[in-house]
Amino acid sequence: MTDKQARETGSAQAPAITQEMIALYDDYTHLSLDRRKFMDHLAKLAGSMSAATAAATLMAANAHAQGLVAEDDERLTAEDVTYPGVGGEMRGYLVTPSEGGPFGAVIVVHENRGLNAHIRDVTRRMALEGFIALAPDFLSRLGGTPEDEDAARALFGDLDPAGVAADGVAAIDYLQGLDNANGKVGAIGFCWGGGTVNSLAIASPELAAGVAYYGSQPAAEDVPKIEARLMLHYAGLDDRINAGIAAYEDALKAADVDYQLFIYEGVNHAFNNDTSAARYDAEAAELAWQRTVDFLRETLA
Repeated sequence: MTDKQARETGSAQAPAITQEMIALYDDYTHLSLDRRKFMDHLAKLAGSMSAATAAATLMAANAHAQGLVAEDDERLTAEDVTYPGVGGEMRGYLVTPSEGGPFGAVIVVHENRGLNAHIRDVTRRMALEGFIALAPDFLSRLGGTPEDEDAARALFGDLDPAGVAADGVAAIDYLQGLDNANGKVGAIGFCWGGGTVNSLAIASPELAAGVAYYGSQPAAEDVPKIEARLMLHYAGLDDRINAGIAAYEDALKAADVDYQLFIYEGVNHAFNNDTSAARYDAEAAELAWQRTVDFLRETLA
């Protein structure tokens, strides 16, 4: 069954999406990556394989969903770019406001599905807020983000965390050298990207601001290296990621890091991703986004 067919039949066959289903999907997309076992287990929860297929479509992000900002928005200049990375040439999507400047710059770090249409849309949204926005493809050293999302997820296990952080530092260097940039660079990341923002804050004293959405936390002993201001967004129902909050916050306080931490009760991991029907929460996403923009404007001005 294609994604389109699943969406068409979903209204008739999809059961109510339960937290147990969402937890199962989260484990599948972040831990096991075994689709057959995931679908077999989901079918038991949903009552049939056809219902499981429809439920999986609702929980997954829709790669073909319409973005919020058009690719040809006249207020923006958008282009695919390359720049030097540590392990070779990095690919990225660069979006700049068409008028004004100089601007603060923001690195937009993708989820564990790579640089896809949704992240490109988020990058355009960030540029509309008055920033130069760059979405690096952190799978560049492995040939770039593939079209198939399961194939993309599988590649993340082959990435070296130190190499990822180094490529993030290279993105900072690239943005600081742009003619219309003011030299201040922040980063925002989601899921895998949230954890990457935390790691980048440790790796680079040049990072002025880091915003991590439901990202994994770094080792406590590395936290004193952080010089960036941080804003951390977590989903109240995200038990897997939230297990590390207390230790991270203790380390941030002990190291006197300037941070803000928000937990959005009653929402799930990936609540910001508006292409995922079952997990997106508009109220939490809009509040977190406005907090993020205000924070970045204050820090990168």
